[in-house]
Amino acid sequence: MTILLLGSGGREHAFAWKMIQSPLCDKLFVAPGNAGTASIAINVDISPTDFDAIKTFVLQEEVEMVVVGPEDPLVKGIYDFFKNDEQLSHIPVIGPSKLGAQLEGSKEFAKEFLMKHNIPTAAYDSFTAETVEKGCDFLETLQPPYVLKADGLAAGKGVLIIQDLAEAKEELRNMLVGQKFGTASSKVVIEEFLDGIELSCFVLTDGKNYKILPTAKDYKRIGEGDTGLNTGGMGAVSPVPYVDMVLMEKIETRIVKPTIKGFQKDGIEYKGFVFIGLINVNNEPIVIEYNVRMGDPETEVVVPRMKTDLVELFLAVANEKLDEISLEIDPRSATTIMLVSGGYPEDFEKGKVITGLENIQDSIVFHAGTKQDNGNVVSNGGRVLAVTSYGDDFQEAIKKSYQNIEKLHFDKMYFRKDIGFDLL
Repeated sequence: MTILLLGSGGREHAFAWKMIQSPLCDKLFVAPGNAGTASIAINVDISPTDFDAIKTFVLQEEVEMVVVGPEDPLVKGIYDFFKNDEQLSHIPVIGPSKLGAQLEGSKEFAKEFLMKHNIPTAAYDSFTAETVEKGCDFLETLQPPYVLKADGLAAGKGVLIIQDLAEAKEELRNMLVGQKFGTASSKVVIEEFLDGIELSCFVLTDGKNYKILPTAKDYKRIGEGDTGLNTGGMGAVSPVPYVDMVLMEKIETRIVKPTIKGFQKDGIEYKGFVFIGLINVNNEPIVIEYNVRMGDPETEVVVPRMKTDLVELFLAVANEKLDEISLEIDPRSATTIMLVSGGYPEDFEKGKVITGLENIQDSIVFHAGTKQDNGNVVSNGGRVLAVTSYGDDFQEAIKKSYQNIEKLHFDKMYFRKDIGFDLL
């Protein structure tokens, strides 16, 4: 098959790395890709949201499947674009419909879905600029800390957790009236704070059947000990050591099954990944949020643990035959440590030459924000490289990643030295 993969991050490099191992994949294009995907597939300079350019390319290259990495094209309706176009409708798109993508595109839509299908989640209400003072009144009914979420897509940075009531009110006004996150915060969801340990559950579904992928936990904050600003993710561990069979059974029964049933009841076409952000409160799993694609950096630990052919899984999703495939998982742990540009997640410089990639042993380096420039691999984003390793337990895997990071260098390179600290 000729396959087109959309996206340019570490998640897409991990997908590409796994997909080219499949005998079903003859040719893999990545749009736009990065320096890592360029070394194993064919990069194409097309934006994942330029649907017309994607159509032209797909027809020209006789692409037989499109795999969507990031959320933007899904929220903008790439699945529907293919389905409703006579020339494209026979080509499967791995990713949900535009309606399904609202689970990530709108925090309010997701909350309403959770409530409607009796899936455990935090109490909430939503507000706009017109009702900002009602929002301030609602904050007074809650115990601190206060959780404010921009309704729309804010690149993983639209959630604020604030201890002080006056500050929470000020930030609510900032988001709604001051448009702190632009149009993403034209509506804000306020919800009760849940105290527990977060984890991610990943599900691949064809809309009827599903497979639960390995669990993972990522580390969002820029600073050691989970301090400082939120980022797209500084590292991840899979499996999550404290998730036992009992908790997994609760997650499947109370959350995964009703989610897939909810798609069917609501007439939501969904052929792709469901990323369920959970919090474990006294051994009770509660949904914090849905995402409609794989997480990043979690993909860089989940995909390496999947032994089953990924392209075969995608074909089964397209043909609604996911129940006919068994999912085989590597029993080893996998960890990834993210190397980021100095200054990230705020202002940072690009174009720093990366050295030492050829010296890596016993780890896999997934490129996140990189590009090729005059024969060099240079930084091209806030998160630059993800160094993934296997181990008999996560401590061994982490040790390997840190040993290999010592061989890598670019100017102002930063990484957290405490990934997995809370699991010991």
